[in-house]
This record gives sequence, structure tokens and C-alpha cells, in this order.
Amino acid sequence: VVTIIASLTEDGGAIANWSAVLSSPDMWLAFRNNVIWLLVGTGGSVAIGLFVATLVDRVKREALAKTFILLPLAISMVGASVIWKFVYAWTPEGEQQIGILNEVWTWLGNEPVPWLQVPPLNTFALIVIMIWLQTGFAMVVLSAALKGVPNEAIEAARMAGAGEPTVFFRIVIPMIKGTLIAVATTIAIAILKVFDIVYVTTGGRFETEVVANRMFQEMFVFRNFGQASAIAVIRFIAVVPIMVVNIRNLRRQGIGS
Repeated sequence: VVTIIASLTEDGGAIANWSAVLSSPDMWLAFRNNVIWLLVGTGGSVAIGLFVATLVDRVKREALAKTFILLPLAISMVGASVIWKFVYAWTPEGEQQIGILNEVWTWLGNEPVPWLQVPPLNTFALIVIMIWLQTGFAMVVLSAALKGVPNEAIEAARMAGAGEPTVFFRIVIPMIKGTLIAVATTIAIAILKVFDIVYVTTGGRFETEVVANRMFQEMFVFRNFGQASAIAVIRFIAVVPIMVVNIRNLRRQGIGS
């Protein structure tokens, strides 16, 4: 027993690796950023996707409108990161701005902003990339769910004197609740695995570190295989509750039961 405990606590042992990971300021920064990604990225993708799905459901050229929103989903995360890296590009004041965002920003009379170098602004700038990619997915799935809401229920609510906001939040939203949960959990899992966006744009510098990038750094840069394994286990543990919620939601809808 003493030998086993000694092997676990010595340098490179399992307990030592977990202790090193959980006591690292960089790791806690990654945890904090991942929580921000989960809340803002998931909420933003679902909210914008639902908003767009509701709008395009009322336009004549619905398919064309959906195509433009869905197009970013066809781009890989690396490709999207490269595109947005040019959007966020920054050069010192007085020089020609090659980034679209800074070009517009300086045209309005402001000083150029290093969007990817100023925390916590840079973290939210990276989350925008994920929202841009995932909004199309959320829109398509939620649009299908909205079409499945019975018109009779909506008309009955309107005849009872309910306004459009009341109909939407009291009738429509409860009826598509299962789809909302499925979309949110799917996007949340994708966000928990986010690596490409951070690695391509900032490499985890300027306080943009996330758990997946930290695992990559420990594994391939610092060659700390034990700590990288511990981080991988943490990622797995974080995904499990979301998967449980997703499975229970599907069973409530009669899928996979």
C-alpha cells in the first residue's frame, strides 16, 4: 500500500499530476474562459439561431435566406479562424489598417484596437467566431421545430387576446423546448472541445487560454504527458453532465427509449 501511494504522489504520479493541474494559474484561467465560452457561445448561438429562424419563417425566399446563414457551417474552424484573424487584424495608429473591423473603426474617428490582444475583449472576439459558425446549425434545427408547432394552438391564443410576444414565449417556446435543449447541448459539447479557434488566432496568449489548448501545450510543447492526461479526463468529466441532459431530453421526446 505504501508503495502504491508513493508511486501516485511522486513526480509523474497520478495524484501529483492532478495536483499540478489544479494548482496551475494557467489552468484556472482556462477553466474561467471555458465557462465564459459555454455561457456566451451557447446562449448566443441558440438565441440568434432562434431569432433568425423566426424571421426567415415569415419571408418569401426562405430557402435563399437560410442559405446565407448556413454557409459558415460549411467552413472548417481553422478556415473560419483564418478569415476572422484578418477581420480582427491590427496595425499601429497612422499605418494602413488591413483588418476590416479596424478599418471601419478608424473611419468612424476612433483609434485602432488590437482586438485579439486586449483581455477580456479578445475572448469575446473569439466567441463571436464560434457563434458565427454555429448559428446556421441552430437556425435550421429550430426552424424545423417552429414549423411543427400547431397553427391551431397559436390561433387559439390570439383569439383569446394574447399578443405576439405572449404567443411566442408562452405557446411556441414551451412546444419547442426539447429541440432547444438538444441544440444547446450539441453546441455546448462543441464549445467544450474548442481548440482550433484559439490555437490559430492567439495560441492561448493574452489570457485566451482554454482547456483543450492547455492540454495541447502540456502534451506537445512541455511534454508533460501525465498532466495532459489529467486535463483530458477533466474534459471528459465536463462533457458527461451535458450528455446526460441530452439523453434524458431525447427520452422525454420518445427518442431512443
